[in-house]
Amino acid sequence: MTVVATINVNGLRAAFRRGMGGWLATTAPDVLLVQEVRADDAVVAELLDGWYVAHAPSAAAGRAGVLVAARTPLVDPRSDIGEPGRWVEAGVDVGGTVIRFASVYLHSATVDHPSLDAKYAQLALVTDRMATLAPAVVGGDLNIAHHEVDIKNWKGNVGKSGFLPDERAWLDRWAAMGWTDVGRALGGPGPGPFTWWSWRGRAFDNDTGWRIDYQFTSPQLTCATAARVDRAATYAERFSDHAPLVVTYEFTPV
Repeated sequence: MTVVATINVNGLRAAFRRGMGGWLATTAPDVLLVQEVRADDAVVAELLDGWYVAHAPSAAAGRAGVLVAARTPLVDPRSDIGEPGRWVEAGVDVGGTVIRFASVYLHSATVDHPSLDAKYAQLALVTDRMATLAPAVVGGDLNIAHHEVDIKNWKGNVGKSGFLPDERAWLDRWAAMGWTDVGRALGGPGPGPFTWWSWRGRAFDNDTGWRIDYQFTSPQLTCATAARVDRAATYAERFSDHAPLVVTYEFTPV
C-alpha cells in the first residue's frame, strides 16, 4: 500500500504555522506532492526533515514552486517542463518498480490576459510529457474545474478562467490518452468533493468550492483503491485555502 497526498499549501512556511505538520504526521503519506511552495531549498529541508525532496522553485521569489517528497530515495528528478516552478517529477521505487510522480501547478489566469496564454502553453508542454510517462502519477493544482459537478456555482463561472471550454478540453484530452482522474473515479458522481474554497466570505462554511486538485494515473496503472479530500473540520483549522487530496494505491503495473 502506498499513500500519495497532493496539496497546494499557499506557502510551505505559512502552512506549517497553521498546522500542516499535524496533518502530515497523522496522514503519514509515502509520497507528497506540493504546489505553491514559495520557499527556498533551506526552508524546504528544514520543514521536510527526513524526506527525500525534489524541489523546483519559481524564478520569482515568493511565487509558485512545486516539489515531490518521498520517504525513500528519489530516482532521476526532472523539472525542465516549461516555466520554472510549475512542474517537477521524480521516480520512486515501489516494490521493485519505479513509478514516476509529478507535481504540477498551472496558472490561475484571466481571460484576454497573457496569463491565459501562459497557462495554455504550460498545458501543451505537460500534455506532451504525460504522453511519455509510464507508469506514473501526475498530481497537483490545475486551476481547472473539469465538469459542472466540479464547481458549486458553475453557471456563475461560465466564461471565466478555470471553467473555460478550452481549458476543460485539455483534461478531456488526458482522458482520451488513457489517464484516469482518480478523485472523480473514486469520489462518486458529484457534485464535489471540492478541494478549494476562497478565504473570503462563507465559501468554506457553505461548501461553495471548486474541485481543481487532482491525481491522474497513467494507463499502465489500475491500482487506486481509495481517495478522500482531507477537508478541515472548521474554517479556523484550515492550513491552506486548498484541502489535501489523499489517494491509497496498491501498485500493480500492467
